[in-house]
Amino acid sequence: MITGTIKSQVDSIWNAFWSGGISNPMEVIEQMTYLLFIKRLDELHTVKEKKANRLKRPIEAPIFSEGQQHLRWSVFRQLGDPAELYRTVSEEVFPFIKSIGGGAEESTYATHMKDARFTIPTPALLAKVVDMLDAIPMDDRDTKGDLYEYMLGKIASAGQNGQFRTPRHIIKLMVEMVAPKPSDTICDPACGTAGFLVAASEHLNAHHGQEIYATPEAARRFNHDTFHGFDFDSTMLRVGSMNMLLHGVENPAIENRDSLSEGHAGVAGQFSLILANPPFAGSLDYESTAKDLLQVVKTKKTELLFLALFLRLLKPGGRAAVIVPDGVLFGSSKAHKTLRRMLVEEQKLDGIVSMPSGVFRPYAGVSTAILLFTRTDSGGTDNVWFYDMQADGYSLDDKRNPLAADKHECNNLPDVLARWHNRDAEQGRARTEQSFLVPKAEIAGNDYDLSINRYKEVVHEAVEYDPPLMILAELKALEAEIMRGVEELEGMLQ
Repeated sequence: MITGTIKSQVDSIWNAFWSGGISNPMEVIEQMTYLLFIKRLDELHTVKEKKANRLKRPIEAPIFSEGQQHLRWSVFRQLGDPAELYRTVSEEVFPFIKSIGGGAEESTYATHMKDARFTIPTPALLAKVVDMLDAIPMDDRDTKGDLYEYMLGKIASAGQNGQFRTPRHIIKLMVEMVAPKPSDTICDPACGTAGFLVAASEHLNAHHGQEIYATPEAARRFNHDTFHGFDFDSTMLRVGSMNMLLHGVENPAIENRDSLSEGHAGVAGQFSLILANPPFAGSLDYESTAKDLLQVVKTKKTELLFLALFLRLLKPGGRAAVIVPDGVLFGSSKAHKTLRRMLVEEQKLDGIVSMPSGVFRPYAGVSTAILLFTRTDSGGTDNVWFYDMQADGYSLDDKRNPLAADKHECNNLPDVLARWHNRDAEQGRARTEQSFLVPKAEIAGNDYDLSINRYKEVVHEAVEYDPPLMILAELKALEAEIMRGVEELEGMLQ
């Protein structure tokens, strides 16, 4: 989560862009992303240099050649003349980052960067922003993601189509719950800045690092065939491609595609894992929406259409961990009930994690849940695992300050993960606990209502009362005492 220091630094940079003539919030984000990307490239090259020096070998896959050293952030930021800095960045550095991607014609990164424009208008503004960005630490935690998270909370256009950034710790929890394998083909049909795909790549590197690079074929599969993302926002496509490239995935399949349109048909049944936080209440072009999705659920609600889409995109046996608004779990419309019945009766609904409403603050207060299911096309739901998450490690107000991560009452995420992986042992757990199993028959009997409050039992404290005769005696004694007081008062007044 972004710190107070970085917040104030971002505010200063934001104000510099604003006063410098760039007032479009998404343009500010895009130009900042390019500069952060350039800065990160220099830091990655420095790491490669240190490794080469330590091993006394040539640099392996250098980012900058000998003749390109002047394009490095650490070099050009020292240029004293703003005009020379501006010329270097606009005429040399920016064309350089547009050409990255192994020089491959088919590189998705190169495809999306073709339309990228350097729009910082003056040398003075560029020099000021470079100095400010230089003070922001860039490390393995992907500071860019923190910046998007913070900036999307500041701008009015955040969520105009229902989209907003998923907090990284929630993404990490979902990825760890589904535990991607090297054999998986992973898709996020509403990828945005590619946060889910980045987290999945980090999980694979951490748990299967040797396997994914064991052979040239395995490495190629990881870099070219494992990760797929769709979005129709060209800025997000560029940002997502840069994000993946910086995290070591050379050529993910990040495509310009409206996932709910007719164009999704070509990728039906292709993926073994879907991780997503699709738009809630997004705007929808009903006429161009895929007809097969509308046959499943005739609705204009994007959150329901995306659920139908996930089932289409998954191959049999494929699994999904997706975020849905609470309304999906208990909505009474025909479309809501149809989808829930399909998940329970025709597929395998594995679990539901109910999240507190503050998780997406400061830019959305909607209550949400994590839905985990497997496409089977033949049923298989037995018991559905429910978890009532009360805390995610941060305050649930707009400030989202970090809390004691090692205390369960402040952070339920480790418990969610531990109980999820051992959920078969929860058969006898009481409904008053934070997690429990509910049989399919009971869910069907409740019209496929999947809200946790339908099944959770509340603990009522036992309160002991005195016998009625004792209470009456105490009241009479109190009445007599009051009357004595009244008589004494009247005597004093006479």
